[in-house]
Amino acid sequence: MEQVGSTSHKKRKKFWTEERKEAFSGYIYISPFFILFFIFGLFPILFSFYLGFQKWNGLNEMEFVGFQNFEWILTDPIFWKSLSNTLIMWLLGTLPQLLIGIILAYALNASIIKMKSAFRVSIFMPYVTSTVAVAIVFGVMFNSQEFGLINVILGTFGLDPISWSTSEWGVKIAISTMVFWRWVGYNTIIYLAGLQGIPHELYEASVIDGATVRQKIQYITIPLLRPIIILTVFTSTIGALQLFTEPLIYIGRTYREEGITVVLYLYREAFSNLAFGPASAAAIILFLIIIVLSTINVFIANRIGR
Repeated sequence: MEQVGSTSHKKRKKFWTEERKEAFSGYIYISPFFILFFIFGLFPILFSFYLGFQKWNGLNEMEFVGFQNFEWILTDPIFWKSLSNTLIMWLLGTLPQLLIGIILAYALNASIIKMKSAFRVSIFMPYVTSTVAVAIVFGVMFNSQEFGLINVILGTFGLDPISWSTSEWGVKIAISTMVFWRWVGYNTIIYLAGLQGIPHELYEASVIDGATVRQKIQYITIPLLRPIIILTVFTSTIGALQLFTEPLIYIGRTYREEGITVVLYLYREAFSNLAFGPASAAAIILFLIIIVLSTINVFIANRIGR
């Protein structure tokens, strides 16, 4: 009996080795992230996919309706209006910030620029500023009255004031300007980090070969910066299609068609109309659109610099 007991004890001891203990302790340390991700990330995603096929107002029992929510969303003209608004704001606010970000990063990386640290901090400040505060400040700047800052500037050139908060393009330009101002510094810092990773010897060799500034950018900077460009295009596309806070603060809970985005549309359906089924269906459609557009953008960005 003693021999059998000692044998089983040795097996247990062999199973619980030091390597297993270290691996188990590692899983314990990282488990809070996965637990929180499952509760606040994965579960809501899966539950939204489930709700997309249900009729539910948040209080009564759910009723399975199949694809009726998707049919209702795809035949709703306001949904298509919100989708077009989102894409237009993406073109007006996101694409320019990527181009300007590369130019600013190249300028900040140049040796002739003095006080680089001050410029880097100042250009990154909009990113760490509260989104609500940014929307409120820009709401005052793009005030529709004559005393609004932008209208005052236009008045100095003899132009009539613009109704920024109610006109079709005024709302889009105001919101796109908020997005551009807040995120251009973030992309600039990312591009700057990528530029500083390019060996300086390549530029020195190009100078010896007589390369111009345009040729340096075209044949050295852009090709070696291509992975960073792909990253920023991917993240910016996702962020632009999920635009929510800026239009919500700027146009308020009126949800006017001039500035409503897809996320604002599904928010209205869920928490104003208590139609969680159509809201979840809109979220699923947006998820598919993000996948398609992100794939297209990454494919195009991947061909840059080849």
